[in-house]
Amino acid sequence: MANAPTIAVIDYHKGNLSSVARGLARAGAEALVTDDPAQIRTADALVLPGVGSFYDAIAFMHESGQDEAVLDAVRGGAGVPFLGICLGLQLLFERGGEGVPTDGAAVESADPYGAGLAPGTVFEAEGRRWARGLGLLHGSCTVLPSRRLKVPHVGWDQVHLTHSGSGHPLLQGFAEGTNVYFTHSYAVDTDIDLSDAVALTHYARNFASVVCRGNLYGCQFHPEKSSAHGHQILENFVELARLSKGLE
Repeated sequence: MANAPTIAVIDYHKGNLSSVARGLARAGAEALVTDDPAQIRTADALVLPGVGSFYDAIAFMHESGQDEAVLDAVRGGAGVPFLGICLGLQLLFERGGEGVPTDGAAVESADPYGAGLAPGTVFEAEGRRWARGLGLLHGSCTVLPSRRLKVPHVGWDQVHLTHSGSGHPLLQGFAEGTNVYFTHSYAVDTDIDLSDAVALTHYARNFASVVCRGNLYGCQFHPEKSSAHGHQILENFVELARLSKGLE
């Protein structure tokens, strides 16, 4: 379609991204699955899917130059629209603990969140090792506790809108308490900026299941696997990309 935005689905070589691409195409986008930093920089919008572990994903993105391409394209929250899905949401944040190597050297960081370190850098803070994420949003991604409930969290669960989530453009037509499909063991922790959380879910603990700041959006669940409710979010994101590009 002439007014369809080109949305790059970022391939960091950890899984099949076809379901995300098909979902975006059904929502009215020209979906381009790519691992090429040049194509990432020039797309009308970006989607970072959720496959693999925090460390493996961000390490590949750094080694391939995808991290710099994303940071250039989104310009700290004022560039093209970006949607992170599941792990893709987590990579927006400053640090994550999933899959971080326990052997080898680690940077002793003066800042507990690794400020100033390159994405993918392993550093030590607060008595444990972390991997530095894209650092576009403040906070950590940590494992869900498994004291009473089974982890990973797999299946359908409710999403509860915060005050800032009600009426948010990404969540237009998305009802309070909607059930969507999750599959994850890690989630953002309570040290995030609460203003970035536009929806919450409780499983083992409370966590932000949708985050937004400026042109940065993220869903901990999989909209491409969440039936009509997830399709609504993909449609809303495609519309945000269309408006950002100035397409009629």
